[in-house]
Amino acid sequence: MTLKKYFPIAVFIGVQAAALQALDQAICAGFVISAGGGWIAFQAWAMYFLAGCNIKGGIKALIGYVLGMVASIAIFMLGGNLGALGFWCMPVTLVILVPIILYLDQAPDYFNMVPAVFVGAGAFFGIMSYVPGAAYGSAFTGELVYCILGLICGWMTVTFRGWYEGKYVN
Repeated sequence: MTLKKYFPIAVFIGVQAAALQALDQAICAGFVISAGGGWIAFQAWAMYFLAGCNIKGGIKALIGYVLGMVASIAIFMLGGNLGALGFWCMPVTLVILVPIILYLDQAPDYFNMVPAVFVGAGAFFGIMSYVPGAAYGSAFTGELVYCILGLICGWMTVTFRGWYEGKYVN
């Protein structure tokens, strides 16, 4: 594809990114779900591509995000219960729970997208660590909303590009 023919695709994706950023700023200014969750949406957008650029993969990514958030809550709770270990409470928690999480790789379809689990868990840890006053419920809800926004952007990108290339390329 020539650079000239690719230009509308690049502009469409740029407009999507701008709209997503504007929506994130509006959400944060009006009612805070989680402070500045646009970064989560951009991760989920990329995860849509990693998941295969289709609806089924998007659903698997969404389920992976949810499982990652649930795993994060379990890690926080177990780590809190092992607080007497001091410095070692979280490392020991991870030695116990990460192998269990990795068994999702062997789970039935829709539940076996481990990369989305780790990205979802990482985003949850980010919210809980850096958003003042974050609680499990608000972090879960905020991450879920932004994850869905990102997956929708991924779907829109693939749908537009498929339509455009089918109509105007070759």
